[in-house]
Amino acid sequence: MRLSRLVGQRLKETPRDAEAPSHIFLIRGGYARAVSTGIYSLLPLARRITAKIEQIIREEMNAIEGQEVLMPVVLPADLWEESGRWQSVGPELLRFTDRNGKNMLLGMTHEEAVVHLARTELTSHKQLPVMLYQIQTKYRDEARARGGLIRVREFTMKDGYSFHTSWDCLKAYYERCHGAYVRIFQRIGLTDVVSIESDPGMMGGNVSHEFMAIADCGEDTIFMSPDGEYRANREVAVSPFKHRQEEPEELTRVHTPGRQTIEEVSSFLGVPQDRLGKVVFYSLPDDTLAFVVIRGDLEVNETKLRNHLKVTELLYATDEQISRVGAVPGYASPMGINTDRVRIIFDPTARNAPNLVVGANEDGFHLRGFNFGRDMGASAAVVEVTDIATVRAGDPCPVTGAPLLMKKGIEVGNIFQLGVKYSESMGCCYLDASGSREPMIMGCYGIGVGRAMAAVVEQSHDKYGPIWPMSIAPFHVHIIALNPSQSDVRAQADELYREFLDAGVEVLYDDRGEKAGSAFNDADLIGIPVRIVVSPKTVDAGKAELSRRGNREKEMLDIGTVVGTVAAAIRAELQEGRKRG
Repeated sequence: MRLSRLVGQRLKETPRDAEAPSHIFLIRGGYARAVSTGIYSLLPLARRITAKIEQIIREEMNAIEGQEVLMPVVLPADLWEESGRWQSVGPELLRFTDRNGKNMLLGMTHEEAVVHLARTELTSHKQLPVMLYQIQTKYRDEARARGGLIRVREFTMKDGYSFHTSWDCLKAYYERCHGAYVRIFQRIGLTDVVSIESDPGMMGGNVSHEFMAIADCGEDTIFMSPDGEYRANREVAVSPFKHRQEEPEELTRVHTPGRQTIEEVSSFLGVPQDRLGKVVFYSLPDDTLAFVVIRGDLEVNETKLRNHLKVTELLYATDEQISRVGAVPGYASPMGINTDRVRIIFDPTARNAPNLVVGANEDGFHLRGFNFGRDMGASAAVVEVTDIATVRAGDPCPVTGAPLLMKKGIEVGNIFQLGVKYSESMGCCYLDASGSREPMIMGCYGIGVGRAMAAVVEQSHDKYGPIWPMSIAPFHVHIIALNPSQSDVRAQADELYREFLDAGVEVLYDDRGEKAGSAFNDADLIGIPVRIVVSPKTVDAGKAELSRRGNREKEMLDIGTVVGTVAAAIRAELQEGRKRG
């Protein structure tokens, strides 16, 4: 490809709304252009990269017996009504009505569509297990699209779905797919990806893992032990919080006028925050309240709490709602609460900590010396004790005991053991050996293609632009002709270009005749791995100048050996990448 013909201008200025390196360089380098918030056109350079990512995905999915299909982007609402998600999923699902008045949607994920396909094509246990996958456009009406291609509204995704007759079969295949994902991310050039426990969220199911590309701009918070033995998303991370061993103190009532917050009570009484009990009220869909108690220095992890309560949304209760159940806002006590209208949930940090300061359920007063086992009385029997604490950096690891590390990551892939969530509700069954109908047990496996490309930039760039790995680079070689108005320079560069093409090497040829500084700046923004410069100086010496993107060292090669030497090195590097995967 001649650069003079390539569609996609390089930009000198950083876009005003771009902060992440991938956002900056994909716009400046002529890879992507915004059409609307969170909606992008991919230009030829980016499309060449995403096509290579997709091919790597196909190779690894086919290697684990995946079969590629293509399902519609536009889906009828009745499929999502069958699964229950038409009602349960929020405004991120784009709904519309077609000209016939039929409710439709743009697919943000395709569980319903693939179940519809499976229940028509798979009927017997003899056909299972099966994995179907597609690489398809999705649309999610994100409230906060950001980071260029990291969080968008329209995106290309590989989503795969496996169907099984038993949990053991699903678990075995799940591990195979986990291994395939590891190989995919290695092959596309991500240098630091971790697989972590995660919350299944609206996808449902039991076990799930996210593949996180470690990057400063990542939206997800990850906790890891220093040796990597433990890894978990903030939404599910746990820690064995230590509690003091003390003899129970007498329960005493203390005056705390106007002090309602943890910070205010701690300061007024001169008591560390970890010796207080924090109370948070939430309003539940059945018009009851959740009375949540946690140690005062910790925060409630609302994902854990939602999962425990089996609700999709949590709203803070109003003072009026709190008063209606007999509690005093700002001074609520876990003692004496009417459990007919309130679910009392204790985090173990508050359940096990001795001599806490808690509300007295009286305006302007708290209680000192609260001990759960002694002071909750008969209501202790209905208290729900479950981990709802948000882990912090430095808290002990549940596996090794070492202080946990906190990192940021970009979610580039996820896998779920869905079970029968969709197959039961949508009647996706098979006939077993005895002729009985049983729901298929499902797994789900996704990779964001554009996001993976952006994540590679986040992990592989310098201050000048991206440094593409050979496996997904838009071209392998970038030829720059300096002063091509001189006939011998033009002739030499043209000849190298033809020879590389004949050797099967993907090459971008800068034939524009720009000044050296401009040509090199553009080459850095494009980020192709191998750069070859032809100039009057090199032609006179019978040489060509060779360098690698990201490495300022240069090598002079005899002109007759350039193509053979470089082509062999590229083939070896690509082959080595496939072996590592």
